[in-house]
Amino acid sequence: MVKVGVIGAGKWGKNHIRTLSNLDCELVGLADIDPQAEKLAKDNNILYFQDFYDMLPYVDAVTVAVPTDKHYDVVKECLIAKKHVLVEKPVTLRAQKTQELVELAEQQKCVFSVGYLYRFNPAVIKLKEILEEAGQLQYITTRYVHSTNPPRRDSGAVVNLGVHLIDILNFILEKHPGRVYCKAMDLFGNGLEESAMIMLDYDKFYASLEVSSCHPEKARDIWIIAEKLKVYCDFQEQTIEVHPIEVSYEGVKKIEPYSVEVEKSQPLSDELAHFLTIVSHELNGEYTKMVNIGKEEYFTSRVCELALLSAEIKRDLDVMPDPMAAANGVKTNGSLSTNGTQQKNGHAYSNGKTQKNGVSAYA
Repeated sequence: MVKVGVIGAGKWGKNHIRTLSNLDCELVGLADIDPQAEKLAKDNNILYFQDFYDMLPYVDAVTVAVPTDKHYDVVKECLIAKKHVLVEKPVTLRAQKTQELVELAEQQKCVFSVGYLYRFNPAVIKLKEILEEAGQLQYITTRYVHSTNPPRRDSGAVVNLGVHLIDILNFILEKHPGRVYCKAMDLFGNGLEESAMIMLDYDKFYASLEVSSCHPEKARDIWIIAEKLKVYCDFQEQTIEVHPIEVSYEGVKKIEPYSVEVEKSQPLSDELAHFLTIVSHELNGEYTKMVNIGKEEYFTSRVCELALLSAEIKRDLDVMPDPMAAANGVKTNGSLSTNGTQQKNGHAYSNGKTQKNGVSAYA
C-alpha cells in the first residue's frame, strides 16, 4: 500500500486529505509551516510535521498544495529524496523551472504528475470524443471566471485560472497553439492581473480564453464551433449540449440540439486514485506510460508565460520553447523576440518595472 503525505494545509491540502482518507492508501501525515495545522492532522489521525522534509522518510509519495511560488523548491526537494510527486497546478511560474523538474523526475525515476482535474472530468473526456465527429474546427470560446473568492496573492488570473483552460485545450485538441496574444488587467494595482483575455492561434482556427476573478458569474465552460457541430460543455455541471448546424452561403442546415449523457464523477478522487495506481506500479517495478505529464505541463506554463509577456509588450508572440526544452526534443513552430523585455517569477518586465512576489507562507 502506498504511503502518502500531504504538503500544505490550505484549501486544496484539506481537499487532498479528505479525498486520500477514502482511497486505498496509507495517509501518513501533513506538513505545513503553520503550527495551527497540527489540529487538522490530529483531527484526521495523521502525523504533523512543521518541516515537510522531516516527513519524507516516512512516505513513498507526496501531494503538494502550497502557493505556486513555493512549488519549485518543495517539489525539487521531494524529487531529490526520490519521492513520487503530484503537485497542484501550475507546476511553477516559469516554463524553464518546470522543465528542470521534469528532467529531475526522469533522472530520479519518479512519478511526476500535475493536478489538472479537468483531464479527469467525464464531460471533458466525452467532449474529446465528440470532436472526432464535429468536422473542421472554426473557433473556440472558453471561460474560467468567478468572484466567489478574493484574488490569489501568489499568482494572477493567467497562471492561476488560465492554466486549466490551456490544459483542457491541449488535452482535447492534442495540439498546441502557434501564436498567443493577451490583454491583462491589473485592477487593484498589486502587480498581478485579476482579469485577462487570451487569444490562441491554431492556424486554421482560434481559441479565446476569458479568465477573471472579478466576474459576477462562476463559470467554467466552453463553446466549440465546428463545421458540422456546435458543442457547449459546462465543466462544473459536467453537461454537454450538441447543436448540429452547418452554415454556408447557400443556406443553413439545422436539426434539433440534444444533450449527451455524461456519467458524473468526482475528478479529484479519480485524479488522486490514478496517481496512487501509477505510484503503486512503480513501487512494484512495473512500467507504466502515464507516469509523467510534466512534459505536457511545460507547454501550459510556456503559453502562460508568453501570454504575460504579450500583455506587457502589447504584441502577439510565436509559441516556441526555450533553449532548455528545445534541447530535450520539445518542438513547435515560430520564434520569440522579447525586444529586450526581462522576466521574473513568470511575469514580464520592461523599463525597470517591478512586481510583488505574493505571500510567502503555505496556504
